[in-house]
Amino acid sequence: MSEQHHNPANQDKKPTLIQTISSILAALFGVQSAKNRERDFTKGDAGNYIGVYVLLVLALVIGMVVTVNMVLDAAAK
Repeated sequence: MSEQHHNPANQDKKPTLIQTISSILAALFGVQSAKNRERDFTKGDAGNYIGVYVLLVLALVIGMVVTVNMVLDAAAK
């Protein structure tokens, strides 16, 4: 395990942006660990999670729309 898991000082810090993004991605796919979920609810800022969640969902929807349009255009030719 890494040094970060054993250092009690790191357990009191807010989650980083990367940790926030990975937490949201894990939650979107239903594989969030209990440890990370507890960290998110106790140390995380709700505004950060909501903002990143909205951006990731928008990116997912836009990606799906672009993909479907590309497939439909290719099928029409």
